[in-house]
Amino acid sequence: MSADTTVYTPAESAAMVAALTAALAGPRGANPLVGAVILSPEGEQLATGYHRGAGTAHAEADAISEARQRGVDIVGTTMVVTLEPCNHIGRTGPCAQAIIAAGIAKVIYAVDDPHDPAAGGARTLRAAGVEVRSGLALAESLDLNREWFDAVAAKRPFVTLHIAQTLDSRIAAADGTSQWISSPESLADNHSLRGLIDAILVGTGTVLIDNPRLTARTPDGRLSERQPLRAVMGLREVPQDAAVRGTDGRFVHLPTRVPAEALSTLFDQGVRHVMVEGGSSILSTFLAADLVDELIVYLAPTLLGSGTPALNDLGITTLADAQHWSWDEADGGAVRVLGNDLRLHLRSTRAANTNKNSIPQESLASHSEAAEYVTGGH
Repeated sequence: MSADTTVYTPAESAAMVAALTAALAGPRGANPLVGAVILSPEGEQLATGYHRGAGTAHAEADAISEARQRGVDIVGTTMVVTLEPCNHIGRTGPCAQAIIAAGIAKVIYAVDDPHDPAAGGARTLRAAGVEVRSGLALAESLDLNREWFDAVAAKRPFVTLHIAQTLDSRIAAADGTSQWISSPESLADNHSLRGLIDAILVGTGTVLIDNPRLTARTPDGRLSERQPLRAVMGLREVPQDAAVRGTDGRFVHLPTRVPAEALSTLFDQGVRHVMVEGGSSILSTFLAADLVDELIVYLAPTLLGSGTPALNDLGITTLADAQHWSWDEADGGAVRVLGNDLRLHLRSTRAANTNKNSIPQESLASHSEAAEYVTGGH
């Protein structure tokens, strides 16, 4: 693909900003955050869509659906989208085909899809006679999904780490009691997350001490329709009567203490989004290995003064080596009040300096001039 030196119109640039904003309404995880806007030939924004999570309509299909619900004619229009439209059939159909079927004449997208099964949408669109341009807001779109790009490049699941702690960073009292540090609202939020992920991972220590079920449940205690794989990591055996084993076959023991090995095994089993829970040991191990993409902390207005700390030694001895996280405005915002708790949502800054190595270099090369033009305008 040759470099795109097109100067985009103010309406197209404004639509991309709107698409980037819409994308932030979705959740991070196995799929990227994506937003899409449909523009009329006169530059009017006719419909906006975004991806609401695994199994839901992709942003392009969501925008098309919104336009149809409003009775808007979108034949001959332009779609502006933050990521190359997908070209494969997963839980939903290929967006490239949906765009063609809708009669959309032009597509402008920010960055190529690096995920092999989904890539190639631009080629399919061009073959069908749709005008395709790319590179608008490249840098902003890369930043929007830098953790996802990082996970795709590493062929590992996207990792969410969950902590429920007191104000003084304790996850259990001195006598070991921990139920419930979080408010009922925080617990309900956590269970809704469990219903979206592919796997939930704890250490053998958590299983032996707490005997958790690790299921996704509704507020009234019933099992949710969608259940994550229940994974336990560690060298100790998981008792045959442990609740985590369940009876549905959705249990796996990962006999390792190395996070990268655990993630590799889960990836080979089809897991693309894993949530790490449990005690200080496993939380600290994943953080020390720099393999956490998203951090969700439920902070209870409670003080214990002693007890089990949320984290153990991360091997950091000087402030210069501290891990830094940024507030994440996706999926409801960086800080939310849940009952008496605060829900803190943060994203890793690790990929911010490495995402140029997380996507195919030919993609960056093909967009380099367009990226220079767009970022200069911001």
